[in-house]
Amino acid sequence: METANITFLPHNRTISVSKGETLIRAALQAGVHINAPCGGGGVCGKCRVRLEEGAVAEGISERLNEEDVAKGYRLACLSKIEGDVIVRVPVESGIDAAVLNQRMAPRHTAKIQAFDISSLKEKGLFSAPVDKIYLELPSPNAANNTPDVSRLVSGLRHQGGLHKLELTLSTLRRLPAELRQDDFRVTVTVIKPVREDGKNLITNIQSGDHSADSYALAVDIGTTTVYAQLIDLHTGEIKGERGDFNGQISYGEDVISRIMYAESPGGLTTLQSVIIGTINRLIGQILDKSSINRQDIATITIAGNTTMTQLLLAIDPRHIRRAPYVPATALYPSFAAQTIGLDLAEHTMVLLCPQVSSYIGGDIVAGVMGTGIYRDDELTLFLDIGTNAEVVVGNKDWLACAACSAGPAFEGGGIEFGMRASKGAIEDFSLDPVTWEPMLVTIGDAKPRGICGSGLLTMVALMFEMGMIDNTGKFNRDLGTNRIREGQHGVWEYVLARRDATDIDRDIVLSETDIEHLIRAKAAIYSGCMTLLSEVGLGMEQIERIVLAGGFGSYIDLEKAMTLGLLPEVDPDRIHFIGNGSLLGARMSALTNKIRYDVVEVIKKMTNFELSETPSYMSNYTAAMFLPHTDIEKFPRLRDRLEARKRLMASNLI
Repeated sequence: METANITFLPHNRTISVSKGETLIRAALQAGVHINAPCGGGGVCGKCRVRLEEGAVAEGISERLNEEDVAKGYRLACLSKIEGDVIVRVPVESGIDAAVLNQRMAPRHTAKIQAFDISSLKEKGLFSAPVDKIYLELPSPNAANNTPDVSRLVSGLRHQGGLHKLELTLSTLRRLPAELRQDDFRVTVTVIKPVREDGKNLITNIQSGDHSADSYALAVDIGTTTVYAQLIDLHTGEIKGERGDFNGQISYGEDVISRIMYAESPGGLTTLQSVIIGTINRLIGQILDKSSINRQDIATITIAGNTTMTQLLLAIDPRHIRRAPYVPATALYPSFAAQTIGLDLAEHTMVLLCPQVSSYIGGDIVAGVMGTGIYRDDELTLFLDIGTNAEVVVGNKDWLACAACSAGPAFEGGGIEFGMRASKGAIEDFSLDPVTWEPMLVTIGDAKPRGICGSGLLTMVALMFEMGMIDNTGKFNRDLGTNRIREGQHGVWEYVLARRDATDIDRDIVLSETDIEHLIRAKAAIYSGCMTLLSEVGLGMEQIERIVLAGGFGSYIDLEKAMTLGLLPEVDPDRIHFIGNGSLLGARMSALTNKIRYDVVEVIKKMTNFELSETPSYMSNYTAAMFLPHTDIEKFPRLRDRLEARKRLMASNLI
């Protein structure tokens, strides 16, 4: 992707961004504040900047008159970058731009850690669990009238080099007709065993040569969303992918409410039917777009948390939420997809990722397997942030894990104007240090409708570091801005967007209650990490790499996450992001038998800690119920920035 250099004056800050990006988003990346209370939709006209060199596409609206345009003024939210450009941002008089530049921490997002088929091949791990073998078998005659199965097995032994063979009943039923349809020229689908002493299972037979058409599906069943990918087993290429909300949302937002619904009469059957419907819809959409034959899908690999997996299989999950928190099983047998109602061919087999405990499920195991941390010497902390947060620490020699009940705040839940990451959600934020006016950027550059998780994290971190809220999350009421006010229920709040600038005909606010919910959520995650590390005798300074998984991790500003005390303060270069770890692991499992072989040993050595039963957890949690923590010395970079700000305030520069 082509990039361009953008310089912001008078800040003298230059940043490289992708062409087509808007100036408002480039300013946020550069740490430059531009007033934009309407969310970047071109409505308020307050994000005026002046072009000094270069040009941008668009950026002109009715909010600018002809004289403004002639002078080079544009709206930053509408201006799309086409090449190198220098823009001047109007700054409040008497404010030293150098002070503004020094005030806040730089923005960092996690480095994307990509995994693909080439890395598997380089490591000698690429060995798909499925073989499709084309055979040309001798036709039977009076001198050679051995049974069809014996003829097939002999061909597989001599032409395919396979032994220890068995076939399914459905394959046996179709065998005579398929063999004779093209004069004993057939393609045989074989599921290879995980272990060397296992049997090769013949699951399908097709007349003619279909050996080039070998595909698998990988599915991640999340509590909120479901994602599916169609994978070419010869090349590892993703031929299609699709995501949708988990239809079970209508029966409960989290796993506990789903378990409770499953305990009601008919509830378990309903929840299974709903998730099967969601997966079938995704499969249909992917296949329709890719034009790939359903018959050519040999396997579907599924990863999900323990509750989602048991609901998929209609296994009663009630004991997952009751002490001593016991799941039905750790390992699942493979079975035909049609057994549970998946709309796939009769021969398509389901491979389910195993789990460790009630709250360390197949999604986390899949992430560990997909990233390969179980094979590395590097000491790694793996963190998957969602409604629940799961933590794994270790390397190739040992692994330990724990689950934290973070709550839904990072997905917008429990926040008055919280929402999932969709059009109109405030996803990025900045504050003017003099007027306390906001700079909002929304998903889709639409009028604001609410606040998503990444936006919530950024705005609370900035408010704290700039002194708008204290370390308990309470607003400073002496800042002289009417955006801080007492709400209807006596709770103080900050007005992010006024009614006429929103898409919901209401003021959008952030309240002290919202901030309290966020503090509780971040405290649960931080204390979970610290407790697990202390239980295995480690400190954060010994961790060589942090891996973030989950959709939330792709958007968070790492320094802001550390400012809040969500993440420990470490060098951002040590933090990597893998995206959907569950889907990654499911895809890798579809591509290599090595992972399927290793996973049994991995879950055996993953020592699980129940944090509710770990004495140090509550003390760690209580200490983390402040911004960023009761012990500021654990966050030395933030401490230094806060002290520098106090000195600036004392010298009347702010």
